[in-house]
Amino acid sequence: MGLLSRKPKLKALADQVIVITGASSGIGLATARLAAERGARLVLASRNEEDLRRACDEIRARGGHATFVVADVAVPQAVDRIAATAIEEFGGFDTWVNNAGVSIYGKLTEIPLADKRRLFDTNFWGVVHGCRSAVRHLRERGGAIINIGSIVSDRAVPLQSIYSASKHAVQGYTDGLRMELEHDELPISVTLVKPSAIDTPYLEHARNYMEEAPNFPPPVYSPDVVAEAILECAERPVREVTVGGGGRLMAVMGRVAPRTTDLYMEQTMFRTQKDESRNPQTWDSLYSPGRDGSTEGPYDGHVIRSSAYTRAMLSDVTRALPYIAAGVAVAEGVRRWQRQH
Repeated sequence: MGLLSRKPKLKALADQVIVITGASSGIGLATARLAAERGARLVLASRNEEDLRRACDEIRARGGHATFVVADVAVPQAVDRIAATAIEEFGGFDTWVNNAGVSIYGKLTEIPLADKRRLFDTNFWGVVHGCRSAVRHLRERGGAIINIGSIVSDRAVPLQSIYSASKHAVQGYTDGLRMELEHDELPISVTLVKPSAIDTPYLEHARNYMEEAPNFPPPVYSPDVVAEAILECAERPVREVTVGGGGRLMAVMGRVAPRTTDLYMEQTMFRTQKDESRNPQTWDSLYSPGRDGSTEGPYDGHVIRSSAYTRAMLSDVTRALPYIAAGVAVAEGVRRWQRQH
C-alpha cells in the first residue's frame, strides 16, 4: 500500500444509519438532531432512558427515524448491545460516533483514585469498547468511526488534568487504530474530532472538587458547531479536526512554546475555570446519569455560533494542501535523484 492510501468511500447522510453514544445531551444530542434533519436513521445511546426516549420521540415527530439503547459505555457487553440493536432495527450501521464522556474538576492530588478510574472507564475504555464493536461490523460493510477527543488531547489543562490524560489516551488509541486498519486495507475511516470549550451541560455533569463552581475559559462555542463537523466527517474521510480556532491556537502554543504555555496557564487557568457567581452543584454524572435532555449548559458568557477555522480545515481546498505539498516534495526529490544519476 502506498504512502497515500485509498480512502474509504462513505455514504451520504440520508443513506446512513448512525450510532451516537452520549446522545441524551450536549454534543451527542445536537448531532442526533442535525443528522435526523438531514435524513439519517439513528441509534442513540446513553445511561439516561427518560431523555433518550424524549429525544427519539422528538425526532420521530418530525418525520425522522430513531431508536435508543440504555447503555453504559464502560461495560463492553452493553456496547455490543448497541451494535446489535442497530443491526436488528436497521440492518446495520454506517457511522459510529464515540461521544460519551465526563470530566472532573480539581487538583490531581485531591481527586480520589476511584474517581480517576471511573473517568477513564467512560472516556477512554468507552471509546475502546465502541471501536471494538464498530470494527466488527464495518470491516466488511465499510463506514466511519468518529471519536470525540478534545483540545486537551493536545495540551493538558490544570484543574482538568485527569480529563486531559483521558483525552490524550483517546488520541493515541485513535491514531494507532487508524494505522492498523489502513495497513489491513479495511474500508473504515477513523476520525478524531477535538472540540474547544463547548456550551453543553458538561459543567453540570462534571464532578467538582473545587470550592467554586466550574467554568469554561473563553472562547466558548455552540455544540452545533461540533455537530456540523462530526457530520462532515461522516460523509468524507478526515483524519482529525479541531473545532474552534481558539482551541487550535492553544494547541499550537503548547507545541511551539511549551514552557511559556505552562506559565501562561498557571497564571490564568486557575482563575478562568472557576465561577464564583454560581453555587457549586452537589450532583454529577460520573457514576450515574444526571439531568440531561439539553444541548446547552449554564455558561452565561458569549457563545460563538460558527468557526471559520473549522470550516476552512474541512474544505476540499484546505484538505488538499498536504497532498499537494507532498506531491511537490516527491517531484523535487525525483528531480534531484535524476540529476545525481
